[in-house]
Amino acid sequence: MKSSAVVHLEERTARLTILIDPRKKAVFERLCAQEDLTSSQVVRRMIRSYIETRLGRPWTPGEQGPMTSGGPAGRGVSKRRPSRT
Repeated sequence: MKSSAVVHLEERTARLTILIDPRKKAVFERLCAQEDLTSSQVVRRMIRSYIETRLGRPWTPGEQGPMTSGGPAGRGVSKRRPSRT
């Protein structure tokens, strides 16, 4: 009998609300649809890629990344905003 690898899936979900230019949103959703993906799937993929780039290694579900001084919500991390000129 062969042993099968156990895949640990993320068990919980959290909502992430962002504000985006309506034109960018429309283009993004159209491009996602062309790949037969939901916008949520693509955003999750981008977030995972960002995490792995910053960690410098693959990330596994359930793993806690490096915490900021402000706690898990990311408070205390400097936020750069483009100037509105």
